[in-house]
Amino acid sequence: MNWESNVRKVVPYVAGEQPSGKVIKLNTNENPYAPAPGVSALLKGYDVSLLRKYPDMNSSSLVNALSEKYNVKPSQIFVGIGSDDVLAMAFLTFFNSGKKILFPDITYSFYDVWADLYKIPYETIPLDDDFKIHPEDYEKENGGVIFPNPNAPTGVAMDPADIRKILDHNRDVVCIVDEAYVDFGTESALSLLPEYDNLLVVQTFSKSRSMAGLRVGYAIGNEKIISYLQDVKFSFNSYTMNSLTLAVGAEAVRDDEYFNTTCEKIIRTREKLKADLRELGFEFPDSKANFIFATHPAVSAESIYTELKKRNIYVRYFKKPRIDNYLRITVGTDEECDELVRNLKEITG
Repeated sequence: MNWESNVRKVVPYVAGEQPSGKVIKLNTNENPYAPAPGVSALLKGYDVSLLRKYPDMNSSSLVNALSEKYNVKPSQIFVGIGSDDVLAMAFLTFFNSGKKILFPDITYSFYDVWADLYKIPYETIPLDDDFKIHPEDYEKENGGVIFPNPNAPTGVAMDPADIRKILDHNRDVVCIVDEAYVDFGTESALSLLPEYDNLLVVQTFSKSRSMAGLRVGYAIGNEKIISYLQDVKFSFNSYTMNSLTLAVGAEAVRDDEYFNTTCEKIIRTREKLKADLRELGFEFPDSKANFIFATHPAVSAESIYTELKKRNIYVRYFKKPRIDNYLRITVGTDEECDELVRNLKEITG
């Protein structure tokens, strides 16, 4: 058994449950609506003979579509297999100083997994009692900074001025803003790119574009920062995205009208769900994401989670310090949220 002494051992990321059958699934922040109509049309007419060839290693169709949408050069865009792939590549590429990288103590729980996997030292910076990030906490010496905006699992968004403060005090390291949920009511940091050559903005198709099943993520930054990412990618696996995903991804980007309509529907449902939860006594920070992070003063989060699960309604429960009495509730359709509220009313009495 001596071979085990040379195994890289890490504690892996634990995703939300993936139940099967007839359930109301509000635990993994998926979009309740189908992808853009053009995606379905493309899939029906796709020439499968194209799959015998390797995909375009430069992902040109998708990169060009993103370039046109965001009015940046193709050389400023990096794409990967979901934003998790993009973020993992960014950790591997940019966080190599030996100094501790900084991220919030309550945040996306993959960050510490990647840090441990790549042997990157890190320090978690406590959010305040309202789950907010304070820019001055990130003014200490570090090897890099990463945070989501809006944050996960809290849904709290940062003021652009606070993001600017963090960037101003960390110009000698790469700062990553993880914008998985930015399309649900938060201002993107993309407008800051011309001022900060160390800024990398990461987004995903999994939430607002309803394509979690195809795994599409991307990063936008200046040309030099993207070139470093590309070098690592091509040293790891040149063909990371398949031809079908590239074609479908480009099609999804082109349909802005459908994209905007879907995001607006989710925002309306979120605001209605907030009002309904308040009536039941729930408390929560003001979410700008496609989920709500809620606690009830009289009934424990764990017992609510367990009882909902018995009723085939799944929400996310984190048994972790500071948040073990909160539930993260994905915004589903109006009908799904109404059924959730009906059951919560019975459970909380």
